Amino acid sequence: METLVAQPEAKAVVTTAKTMHALVYHGPGNKAWEVKPVPTIKKPTDAIVKIAKTTICGTDLHIMKGDVPEVTDGRIIGHEGVGIIEEVGSAVSNFKKGDHVLISCITSCGKCSYCKKGMYSHCEDGGWILGHLIDGTQAEYVRIPHADNSLYPIPAGSDEEALVMLSDILPTGFECGVLNGQVQPGDTIAIVGSGPIGLAALLTAQFYSPAEIIMIDPDQNRLEVAKTFGATKLINNSYENVTERVKELTNGKGVDSAIEAVGVPQTFELCTAIIAPGGRVANIGVHGKSATLHLETLWAQNITITTRLVDTVTTPMLLKTVQSAKLQPKKLITHRFRLDQAMEAYETFGNAAKEKALKVILTN
Repeated sequence: METLVAQPEAKAVVTTAKTMHALVYHGPGNKAWEVKPVPTIKKPTDAIVKIAKTTICGTDLHIMKGDVPEVTDGRIIGHEGVGIIEEVGSAVSNFKKGDHVLISCITSCGKCSYCKKGMYSHCEDGGWILGHLIDGTQAEYVRIPHADNSLYPIPAGSDEEALVMLSDILPTGFECGVLNGQVQPGDTIAIVGSGPIGLAALLTAQFYSPAEIIMIDPDQNRLEVAKTFGATKLINNSYENVTERVKELTNGKGVDSAIEAVGVPQTFELCTAIIAPGGRVANIGVHGKSATLHLETLWAQNITITTRLVDTVTTPMLLKTVQSAKLQPKKLITHRFRLDQAMEAYETFGNAAKEKALKVILTN
């Protein structure tokens, strides 16, 4: 499945103690690979991590389209990766220079009322801030606030490429899709969107043994990949009527759980059209436009609709399943680049259908 990207002769990237290279956002449709200052410790709870491997997320594409207006001109993008501790603040007790770490996409202080509820995404001094409200991971170095609660030690001998998938997409697909969708043994579920997040939901939904997993996408290649990952039925919405096809597959009832993994109005509305009475619609996608909620047809159907920003509370459990090979997220990786090829990597990931791309890995 992997596409081997031609690797031009390596170019020497000159950095000093004070500068580095990073992928920088300059407004919708405008990004650049440029020199930025190396981050420094700002608070005693900070750590500076030298990035070893990072990736590009669908959320980064939403940012590049202007769907996340909180991201301002000059921001270093990215919220996923693994790396090596370069420096720690005086209050960091769990990590030291040289430690290999997994970076969580969510920053958690561990002390505020939301963190104590396990709602790390709403941390009063954190949440999703990397590559959003502060500089992120598509760079040679990144500052991680609240390092003790926002990094995970990587066990010796681990496949660090696979672990990059634990920064965001696996806990996101699992928590926002599978857990919020209350997937249960024997259920019929539909996942709308067969990109990396949808595939992460597909992989982790199988923890709960649903009877049928219907994958819906206009890209036939991604659907065929989904079949190899465990999907039982495929619907290509570029030429099939999804609502009619789902009704055929479910004896007219609809699905028990519909997981939205794209982030556009049409896919959310589709989920509400194919759900069975008493079913659960779990939204994962990042939405930049309003969607119509058809209460005129849903009000009496006992439907539960959930939204969520990943909290990463399941990351330790998912790490164990990857370590034991029960979960194999590395098969989501299709392309590999050097970090200084970030602009090329964005072109590949942004043209996923043409390039047959799922996740790309950028290595520093």
